[in-house]
Amino acid sequence: MDNTTTIEELKKSVLEFRDRRNWKQFHDIKNLSMGLSVEAAELQELFLWKTPAEIDAMVSAAGERKKIAEELADVFVFLLYLGEAAGIDLSTALREKLLVNER
Repeated sequence: MDNTTTIEELKKSVLEFRDRRNWKQFHDIKNLSMGLSVEAAELQELFLWKTPAEIDAMVSAAGERKKIAEELADVFVFLLYLGEAAGIDLSTALREKLLVNER
């Protein structure tokens, strides 16, 4: 759950998943940033050409909501991989960006 799971726990889980499959060899920063873009595009595709009412219906329908959740998860996984590959602490980066945006 969002209120009980840390980013560190999620990162550990996705890195263990990656390592069991020997995928780290493919996880350079360039490929991960491109993969993130692809996953974000897959999320966008779910909403392409839909009206706001159709999107509201999608979010309310269990099957469609599951698809949205899966694509959001894919985006998040790539963010976690990319943060690890670049040596960037995502929590710190987010807090610092919020401060910048506040100014």
